[in-house]
Amino acid sequence: MMKKMANNILASSILVILLFCESAVGARTKLLSANNGQDASFALAPSANDGICATMVETHGYACEEHTVTTQDGYILSMQRIPVRKSGEASGNRIPVLLQHGLLMDGITWLLLPPDQSLAFLLADNGYEVWLGNTRGTKYSLGHTSLSPDDPAYWEWSWDELVAYDLPATFQYVHDQTGQKIHYVGHSLGTLVALGAFCKDQQLNRLRSAVLLSPIAYVGQIPSPLARAAAENFIAEALYKADIREFNPNGKALVEVLKAVCSKPGVDCTHLLTAFTGKNCCLNSSIVDVFLDHEPQSTSTKNMVHISQMIRDGTVAMYDYNNKNENMQHYGQPNPPVYSMTSIPNDLPLFLSYGGADALSDVKDVKLLLASLKDHDGDKLVVQYRDDYAHADFVMGQTAKHDVYDPLMAFLKLQ
Repeated sequence: MMKKMANNILASSILVILLFCESAVGARTKLLSANNGQDASFALAPSANDGICATMVETHGYACEEHTVTTQDGYILSMQRIPVRKSGEASGNRIPVLLQHGLLMDGITWLLLPPDQSLAFLLADNGYEVWLGNTRGTKYSLGHTSLSPDDPAYWEWSWDELVAYDLPATFQYVHDQTGQKIHYVGHSLGTLVALGAFCKDQQLNRLRSAVLLSPIAYVGQIPSPLARAAAENFIAEALYKADIREFNPNGKALVEVLKAVCSKPGVDCTHLLTAFTGKNCCLNSSIVDVFLDHEPQSTSTKNMVHISQMIRDGTVAMYDYNNKNENMQHYGQPNPPVYSMTSIPNDLPLFLSYGGADALSDVKDVKLLLASLKDHDGDKLVVQYRDDYAHADFVMGQTAKHDVYDPLMAFLKLQ
């Protein structure tokens, strides 16, 4: 019992450090007016060698285009398009695939592995037109039509807004650019946002199929010690009440503190991701080094509050303002509306892949999701279970190509 308590205290302490490191302001790329001062639109001004295309795609010999899309509530999101295979040869009618990352990540998620193992490059080489999405608040999606990321109001959102604004904007943009319906691939939070949209009958007219890796819907049984300790101790709520609106885990102070913690006797930080994700089977140190060069990314503290509510309540519902009057103001009812997973159309082609060692997409929670899909058309639902996989293995595992991506692409070809 004492050991468990100590582990929880350590987990909570590290999470507090994560939250406070450069949360309020943080060092940023210089912000400039998007139109040379003509209006109040703010956008990032990356250097000529910055951007995901230049740093992560073109270096491997693939063509890449940087795009931006503006959401209905004013956020300017970065997107990357890999139009053709490495050879540069277009192969007829290339069907678009939109890849959407998880929490505290960005589009680089799909480019961390070597080119012959990364899903984005594999899809391009197999004849698909690949689009990478980047959620608001991440490094290359900090633009807004009127707000700066230094404004607290910029961070006043949770994943509800990703369902309502980010996903529709990216779907519409890719559909407009290609004139075709989209295959969607999400990981972690990218699956939750998609499920939230699908159960509300949104985006389905632009969708061919959806692939859900480490699917997140119900999280009431989440075993991740960091996530559970944070939720049970109301860490995110405390920070939100303290007017800390940005959750930025990528700060210099964090590195120094982690070095100090990891140097203590009896503390093994070799598998640092394990505390978050579960024991990943198939990562190597070089992949982790690439990950740490680019991730983690910021999200909003309100988003973390929302996820904490879901962990404590075991439900999939909209953000709870914990005040009946406020809930009435936002939703017209005293309690936040529920995202009903049973409302997902039974004929929507779905591929779900989950892991037995995953501490964020827990087997018990995934089975709750699958139970809500029990009436799904048998030929429209493919479920894959990898007993040894944890959360990061699905996007960083050196065996993911053979274990997950090859079956995934076989599924896409049938749709």
